[in-house]
Amino acid sequence: MPKTKFQDVVFTIIMVLVMVYAMVCYNIAFDKGGMSNDIFLLALHELPIMCVVGFLFEFLFVGKIAQKITFKHFNPQSTNSFMLTVMISSVTVAFMCPLMSFVASLLFGFTGAGNIVPNFLKICVRNFPMALCWQLFFAGPFVRFVFRLLFKKQLQND
Repeated sequence: MPKTKFQDVVFTIIMVLVMVYAMVCYNIAFDKGGMSNDIFLLALHELPIMCVVGFLFEFLFVGKIAQKITFKHFNPQSTNSFMLTVMISSVTVAFMCPLMSFVASLLFGFTGAGNIVPNFLKICVRNFPMALCWQLFFAGPFVRFVFRLLFKKQLQND
């Protein structure tokens, strides 16, 4: 959807903010045994570091890999744009979820050197279904809507 590098940066920032905030809230709620109003504020403490990490992963590596894998299987000229969007989003989650779960397990869930792998696997398996559903059904459509509003004129000219 983004046509320029600037648009790509803006789109990635918005997507990372929406995805990371939701996933941080989800993980804190899971660790606390349920959702409550204070979760939304607690999540703001982890948000800056996880957003920076998420942006760097997505913008520098995962976004390019997701497009490469998608376009290897689907011709962008002859494939429905909805199908391309779903595939790119799904591949992105398939890479980002393990990467972000690993970082989160190191930063926030470290319980000793022998527990790194089991802790990472627990977090990754717990996060993947939520991340995929959140991306496909809520974050993705919402961020694309906001992006289209922000860049309405530029997108109409192309």
